[in-house]
Amino acid sequence: MNLLLADALVAAHFLFIAFVVAGGALVIFWPRAAWLHLPAALWGAVVEFTGWICPLTPLENHFRALGGSYNYSGDFIAQYLLPLIYPENLTREIQFALGAAVVAINIIFYTLAIRRHRRVAAG
Repeated sequence: MNLLLADALVAAHFLFIAFVVAGGALVIFWPRAAWLHLPAALWGAVVEFTGWICPLTPLENHFRALGGSYNYSGDFIAQYLLPLIYPENLTREIQFALGAAVVAINIIFYTLAIRRHRRVAAG
């Protein structure tokens, strides 16, 4: 059960990261999504810029330890999600670049959202 919880946390962590990066696209069509997305994007950028550890990471490790495993042996989570969430050779420079990418991508999405909203309101 603990390993299942750890895997569920990895999946949730991945979905949260995807929302941080691309959730601004939702705002283009559903402006109220900004109430959820802006705090998430801010959190994601701050974690990258400061080098903080997301609280989901130690929680996942805790459940893996309780389950008696740190071994990510061959399942979908280990094969595809873990390398995206925890890339090898992650440096402070890479973290800063990732934080800058989150900010830049979301500036683009929010610019598009504002333009669309103004177009819809005007016409």
